[in-house]
Formats: sequence, structure tokens, C-alpha cells
Amino acid sequence: MDAVLASLSGLSNFVIYFAVSIVLLFIFKIAYALVTPHDEWKLVKEDRNTAAAIGFGGAIVGFCIALAGAVSNSASLIDFSVWGLVALIAQVLAFLILRFSFMPKIAERIDNQEVSAGVMLASISIGVGLLNAACMTY
Repeated sequence: MDAVLASLSGLSNFVIYFAVSIVLLFIFKIAYALVTPHDEWKLVKEDRNTAAAIGFGGAIVGFCIALAGAVSNSASLIDFSVWGLVALIAQVLAFLILRFSFMPKIAERIDNQEVSAGVMLASISIGVGLLNAACMTY
């Protein structure tokens, strides 16, 4: 029984960090929707747009990878929150850089259900998330 209680001693920290992670994920969804010219939720839920689902799903996975890096390397809840916001900014910038430099018609292509555009967006988002997480070690 002591082993179980010892294992659960960190439960309160888990709950706090997980709750902040969910809040940051919700903020990311809002921020991402503000910088993209299309409504991902509508494209995915109503239009059943596979390209949008792949691209948006990749953005969420990329952000969560970076967020996981922030959790595992943070010294405190405030430190985690700051680095979580850095991760959010990096993911949003990744989309903007992709949109305004490498693939200027990415939004139009996703609206047109071009799966290849969704895959590229997801790949960039996940790649940036991995790099972001790796750079958060200090």
C-alpha cells in the first residue's frame, strides 16, 4: 500500500500541469484559427475536408510535442507556461512562414481538399514541434 501511495504522491502536480496543458491547447486552437484564412473546424466537421483534418491534426500534434518538451524541461509551473507560450508562437509562425514563403496557396489548396497540401502542412507542423521540443532543453 505504501508503494501505491508513494506513486500517487505526484498526482496533484500531474493534474495541475495537465490542466494547464489543456488550457494552452485550447489557446493554441484559437490562435491557430486566427492566423489561418479558413475555418478548420467547419472544414473538418461540416465539409469533411481530409486535407484540413490532416493539416490541423498535424498542427495539434506538433504543438503537443513542443508542449511535452516544455513540461519535461520546466523548473516550475510558470516556467512551463512561458515555454508553452513560446511553443504556441513557434507553431503559429511555422504556419505563417509556410503560407507566405514556401506554399503561398496552402490555404486555397486545403480549401480545395488537396490532401498533399494537408500532408505538407502537417509535416512542417510536426517537424517544427520536434525541433521546438528539442530546443527547450537547458
